[in-house]
This record gives sequence, structure tokens and C-alpha cells, in this order.
Amino acid sequence: MDIKETLASAIKAAAQKAIDEGKVKSGELPKVLLEVPPQKEFGDFATNFAMQSARSLKCNPRMIAQAVVDNLDCAYVEKAEIAGPGFINFYLKQDWLYDMLAQIIAAGENYGNLVQENREKIQLEYVSANPTGPLHVGHGRGAAVGSALANLMKAAGYDVTREYYINDAGNQINNLAASVNARYLQELGQEVEFPENGYHGHDIIETAQRIIRIYGEEFLHMEEAERLGKFKTIALKEKLAALREDLEAFNVKFDVWFSEQTLHDAKAIESACELLNERGYLYEQNGALWLKATEHGDDKDRVVIRDNGIPTYFAADIAYHRNKFERGFDHVINLWGADHHGYIARMKAAVGALGYNPDQLEVLILQMVSLYRNGEMVKMSKRTGQSVTLNELIEEVGTDAARFFFVMRSIDSQLDFDLTLATEKSNENPVYYIQYAHARICSIMRQLEEAGIKPCPQEKLHLKVLTDATELELIKKLGEYPEMLAEAAKERAVHRVAHYVHDLAGLFHSFYNQCRILGVDGDVQQARIALVTTVGHVIRHALAILGVSAPERM
Repeated sequence: MDIKETLASAIKAAAQKAIDEGKVKSGELPKVLLEVPPQKEFGDFATNFAMQSARSLKCNPRMIAQAVVDNLDCAYVEKAEIAGPGFINFYLKQDWLYDMLAQIIAAGENYGNLVQENREKIQLEYVSANPTGPLHVGHGRGAAVGSALANLMKAAGYDVTREYYINDAGNQINNLAASVNARYLQELGQEVEFPENGYHGHDIIETAQRIIRIYGEEFLHMEEAERLGKFKTIALKEKLAALREDLEAFNVKFDVWFSEQTLHDAKAIESACELLNERGYLYEQNGALWLKATEHGDDKDRVVIRDNGIPTYFAADIAYHRNKFERGFDHVINLWGADHHGYIARMKAAVGALGYNPDQLEVLILQMVSLYRNGEMVKMSKRTGQSVTLNELIEEVGTDAARFFFVMRSIDSQLDFDLTLATEKSNENPVYYIQYAHARICSIMRQLEEAGIKPCPQEKLHLKVLTDATELELIKKLGEYPEMLAEAAKERAVHRVAHYVHDLAGLFHSFYNQCRILGVDGDVQQARIALVTTVGHVIRHALAILGVSAPERM
């Protein structure tokens, strides 16, 4: 039962009745917005509907508010009061809480799985790091947020496909091969200069050493061009396998791994440029082909084919986004790092030039991550002296803490990741606090089982015996879950799920300290068992969205 929807309908019906009876002038009625007041003395819900209606109804807001109160017909409302310039505060009977809890209990583990009437096909692309080295903590935030967002949108009823774009074509892959080639030769005692644009990570040395262990000096006397070709294949395969392994260890999976090279092989870049040219959005200047990006909102036109005939990275991105829409996606979401902010306008311009609505492309920007240990910033890996990798972070704090800390802040804000806090087993550590609540629930269930106490069927529950303030607050919080999920999915705000489940855990801990289950009246005991079971369902559901485990013991 959506109490807000029920109450909103009753408010609108009351206003319409006042209009029909001539007590208020006729006019268009706005959407009824209900909020939970910041202080309990102002009721369970409040609305500024009367003030929103004042202009269209050409009437004083307090007069409209009085008409709504006088004509309100809602069985759950105990009283309604007008406040200030025309706010209406609603005080509800507790019956609505029990009716709502009954429906939540009936839904069981499915509570929180919403249904969309018109399901758009949505593609969500995230991480998409170059396969030239290990993932670092910045990639980790994108992986955690992207996978959690996919889980959230799926729970909210969206049809979501998770995709990783493999940058396996172009100079970065050539540089990867050249880097491995140099390290391979150096490991075999050859004096060679390391390429200027090569990758200096310790992982490149490890790749070269693995090649030697497997193939020995097999490639040593090859022509360099042939050896580079071999190393490109070997290194790319190894790096992609490592990426998949690291991401799976971080509870991140993709439905599609899309290869950039397939665009080149299928001549999709040439085809996209031909389409843009046919549509009149390409022109030649100084031997290069330019997109008229300014005609679609960009600040300047962009090169797509260089004067040497080689496509730019932008050209490949245009072909890739055309491919996305050709696969039937209605809406495309890209999750990019902060350094890509300037790329948004040109990509939207390209989508518009291809003939699609630029609004079909949505770009979410992730701000930077800073690591802190004991109050001091951590910049480099102790092991390699380079950037801290995602693997190293997981080794130090664990997957659960890493994921939760990555998603608990809005992506719009820079994240200060406290490594010390993430490893603490205390109430100050938010993920520990939540998981401990779930472990407590499981402990209660084990104790009941040991005592031979089984939950009774729902039809025999007497939920109205739940009258303690901590019980009522828990029920209210449980009732907020579906709306929170729907709004969080719509706003792409996974941090709201993290905040919600943290608040729910806090309310449960308060209940646990206040209300006994063993050794109390049978009806009270059974009602509390049902309540606690439901809290456990919701904690598991929310943590699953965030990609965090719900341990049964701690």
C-alpha cells in the first residue's frame, strides 16, 4: 500500500469536490506533493498543495487548504491541520502502518522489486578502462557505482544491459605491445631503449617474465614487426583476463564486452562518417574531415578523420554510439571519470548529428577518489611506488567495505576514502554497522529455532500489538523503501540506497535494545518475529543492490 498515493488522491478529490460545489473557483489542479515533516509534532505528512493551487484557482491558499480539510475523505487520516500560509499537516491513524506492514510481509523477499509499466531498453556502460594495466582506485569507484546503479535500476523495473567497451585498437595497444617487447628483451639481457610512450608499470615486467617462462627465447630472433604482433595478442589477452578476474572479485559483472576492434573490422567508422556526410554534417578542411559539432551545441567543430586518413578516437566513439542505438537501446548511460567532462558536449553533438535525440545519451561524471590512512593522504602503492590498484585496496579493506565506501557518497562529490575506518569493527564503520544488524537478525532467528519457536502464518498475526515507538519507526522506514528505490533509480543516486539501509540498521539496533522477542507474550512475539524477518529481507535486498554481502554471523 502506497499511503502517499492514497492520501494524494484523497487531497485531489477533496479539492475537486470543493470546485464542484462552487466553494473554490475552477482551475487546473497541480500534482500533490507530500513530504515527511522534519519534526513529529507537525504530523506524518505535509503538503503545500494549497499554495501550488492558488494561482490556477485564483484563491487564497489558506482558503483552498480549508476546503481540502473540510472535504477530505481518507480512512487513515485522524486529523488535518492548516499551518502558516497554507501548509496542510496530516496526522494518521496507526492502522495505516499495520496495513502497510501486512502487505510488506506478504511480499516477502520480493519486497523492493518494482514494476515499470513502460520498460525502456537501457544500456549502461561503465569502467571501460584501457586494457594496458591494472585497475586503480578511480576505476574501482566507477565499477562499484556502475554495477550498483545497474542493480538498482533492475530492482526499480528497468531493462538494463551492462556493458564494458574494450579499447583494443589504436595507439594504446601498440604502445602496450612495444612496452612488453622492450621488457622482454631487457629480461633476456638485451640493451634496448624503452619506448617514449610506453607503460612503466610493474605489471608489464611481470607480463614479459610470464612470456619468458612459457615461450623462453622463442620470440627473441623474430623480426620486430612479427614479435610486436605476437606480443600485442598475448598481452591484450592477458590484460583482459586480469581485468575480468579483478572485476569479478569486486562483484562486478558485464552482460556485454564490446571490442573496439570489431568496429574497425566491420568498417563501422567509415559507415558512420558516410552517414554524417549524407546528413550534411561533415566538411573537409586542411585535408581533414570535421564534424559540424557546433550545430548541435558543442563549442567548436571536431576532427573525425585526420589529414593522414586515420580516424580519431572520437570517430570510433561516434561509430560505437551509433552501434548502441542500432542494437535497439532507447536510452544510453555512460559513466565517465572527471577528466572526461569536456567530452560530453561533443558526444551529444555526434548523437544529434547521427539523427538521434541527444537526450537519449546520458553521461554521469564521477569525481576523484583520495585515499587516507590514519589521517594522512596515501598517493602511492607501497608495493610498486605507483598508483594504488583496486586489488591492493581489496586486500587491505575487503570487497564489502570498498564497495560500500565507494557508493555511499554522491558521484558529484570528491570521495575521501578512509582506509582506517573501513577496517574498523565498530559502529563508526557504516558497512560493519549494517552487516552487524543483519547478523543480529540471523542470531535472533537461530535462538528462536533452538527454542522450538516457529513463525506463525501471516493470517494469524496480530500486528496491532506493535506499539513501541521503535517498532513504529521501523515500520515507517520499511514503508519508504519502494519509493526511495524508484526515486534513487530515476536520479541515478545509488548513495541514497546506502543512506537508507544505514538508517534502517540504526532503527533496528534501537528496536533490538528496547524490545525483547524471547520470553514475551505470544502475539507480541510473533508480530516482532514478522517485523524482524521483514527488516532482514530489506537489508539483504539493499545490500545486494550495492554489491555488498549480508553475513549471518560476525
